[in-house]
Formats: sequence, C-alpha cells, structure tokens
Amino acid sequence: MTATRVLVLNSGSSSLKYQLLDMRDASRLALGLVERIGEQTSRLKHTVAGSGETREQDGPIADHDAALKAVAGELARDGLGLDSPDLLAIGHRVVHGGMFFTEPTVVDDGVITEIERLIPVAPLHNPANLTGIRTARALRPDLPQVAVFDTAFHTTMPESAARYAIDPRLADRYRVRRYGFHGTSHAYVSRETARLLGKDPSEVNVIVLHLGNGASASAVERGRCVDTSMGLTPLEGLVMGTRSGDLDPAVIFHLARVGGMSMDEIDTLLNKRSGLFGLCGDNDMREIRRRIDEGDQEAALAFDIYIHRLKKYIGAYFAVLGKVDAIAFTAGVGENAAPVRQAAIAGLEGLGAAVDPELNSVRGDGARLISPGSARVAVAVVPTDEELEIATQTYALVGKSN
Repeated sequence: MTATRVLVLNSGSSSLKYQLLDMRDASRLALGLVERIGEQTSRLKHTVAGSGETREQDGPIADHDAALKAVAGELARDGLGLDSPDLLAIGHRVVHGGMFFTEPTVVDDGVITEIERLIPVAPLHNPANLTGIRTARALRPDLPQVAVFDTAFHTTMPESAARYAIDPRLADRYRVRRYGFHGTSHAYVSRETARLLGKDPSEVNVIVLHLGNGASASAVERGRCVDTSMGLTPLEGLVMGTRSGDLDPAVIFHLARVGGMSMDEIDTLLNKRSGLFGLCGDNDMREIRRRIDEGDQEAALAFDIYIHRLKKYIGAYFAVLGKVDAIAFTAGVGENAAPVRQAAIAGLEGLGAAVDPELNSVRGDGARLISPGSARVAVAVVPTDEELEIATQTYALVGKSN
C-alpha cells in the first residue's frame, strides 16, 4: 500500500502545533497543540478530526523531544502512530529560508547548517523550527523530513522590489534585503482565490491581505509574488497587533540618542509594545471594535491608523500590478472582522473595488465573495490553511519518488 499521510509540525520556542493529513483527499485525521513546553504547566490538546473527540494532558513536558513523544503517543492511541507504514513524510514550517531555499526541501545535514546560518535574521523563529526538525529526525531517522519556508513564495520578487536602497555589497555581506513572510498563506490564498473565480492562478492578479496579530500584504501576478509588505524581518509593513510596521528609520536613532533607550529596549518597543497595542492598549480587534462602539476615541484612532496603512498598501499594489482581478482577506482578522474589510475597501470604487454590506456581514467557513456582482475587482474572504499548504508541498515533493 502506498503511504499517503503527512504529519505537519510547526515548532515554536515553547509550543508545538501539529496536524496529520491524508493526502489522498487532503482530509485531516488528527490535530493538536502542545503549549508551555519546559514549564510545570505544560498542556497537550489533541483532537481526532473524524469524531471531534478532544483529549487534554496537563503536566510538565520538559522539552520538544518529550513533546513530540507525547504527540506520538496520542496519535498511537488512535491507530495513527508515527511508526505507521501509511506515514509518508513529516513537513516542517521554517520561517526564514533566505535566498538559498526557494522551494520545499528534503532536510539533510547541509540543509540544517544553512538554516542555522540564517538564525541572525530570524533569531526568534529558526532555532525553534530547527528543534522540531532535529527531534523528528531522531524519532524517525528513516522518514523524509521536508522543510517548507515562509519566505520561499516571495523569492520571485524582482530585485527592484527586494532590494533596499543601500550599498549592495554591504547588503549582500549581511544578507540585508526584503524577504517577506507568511509565504505559505499567501501562496495558498492566492491560488484559492483564483479557484473561487473559476480561473487558473496564471490567469489572475491578486492582492492578498493576511491580517492576524501579525499582518502582511502581497501583490501576486499570475501566481507569482512580485511584492510583499514585510521585509528583512516581520516588522516592516502593515500596522499589526504589537508591531509598528513601517517606520522612519531615524525614529530609532532619535529614541537612542534623545530618549537614551538601548537597542534591546527599542527592539522590544517596536516588536512587542507597538501597533494596535501601543496605540490603545489592546491588540484584539474584537475588543477594539467594542470600545469604538462605546465611544472610545483612543480605540477609534488606533483603528483609523490601522486602516489607513492597509489602504495605502492596497493602492500601492494596484499600481504595482497594473490590473487587479481580486482582493482577498484572510487570517484571523481578515476572515472575521467585517468592519475592517468594509473600511479597507471604502473609497476604492474608482479602482473597481467595492464591498456589498450584506454579503460582508454574513459569517461563513468557506471561501466566498463579498463584492457586488457589478464590481470590476472581486473582493473575497478566503480562509487560510497553512498546514494544508505545507502538507501539499511536502507530498508533491516526496510523493514523486514514493
């Protein structure tokens, strides 16, 4: 029997998210999350997809090795263990692949070395991703481990979009360029948007708005990314939950020279205490909207700043693409916050984009259009599925030789 199952692992510094999928029909068999790894209050939440049964374990889980062994135990209870002959490969999310990794890659020692070399430009993410890879390799050394990179989808950007206007020799020495992130989401959503329109991805131009606590926009021309809002790190671009997004670089010098702040303090400020949180003390869009409805002016200003930046990127990507067939909203805010979608598109009727208020207010699980039928540019809500995208890319790579 041909193996068709792919286990997807997303390893964070103190967490491990996972999904097991059968790629014959892309169905989920099980999924779960291990939280607070390394603490006494660790928790594993495991769900059997078919039955919806959920089991929880509370208690100390020392490290990622123990976490993955605990996950393997839960899967084995359901007859889905890591030793199953049906398991084809394990797909790993890796945040930063630099310019070296432009597509999913079977992991070997050389790949691990290169991911390690990228740690200086992804110090919060790549070490955790590597931990998951090493742990899985130790448990199943015979099984292909595939790294799928957040940055890979954006490596098709032209140099004019990827380069900063600094000395290129200096930039190359320190790998300073615009890489972009959320690539698996942008790839999946742009492709699903084309499907929603009944067209091949090579036939459409899409602006993808991935709006969660982290947020990014991309301009996708005929299936290929030509620009994206995040840069060397995930700090550039849109206003986010706790990140500032675009900022005059001289603000950093000013805070250091005049404010007496250290580089670490500024780093913490811009990444963890800015964005919506820095503006109004909340980074949950639901809470911000509740406060606005109650007349809170601080929350209203934060919302307006968020929308203004978002609208600027939409307009910029109209210019980059020349012709836009669709604008797709995705991720937690994009999929669920109707006021954000309404405000972001308001005033863009001259560009052919509009939102139907009734369609926009209807909640749903699947991809759907929220623009009137007469609009030249379709506006869509397309739920992202990064785990499925990782599994799909893993299966496409490993399944060829299976």
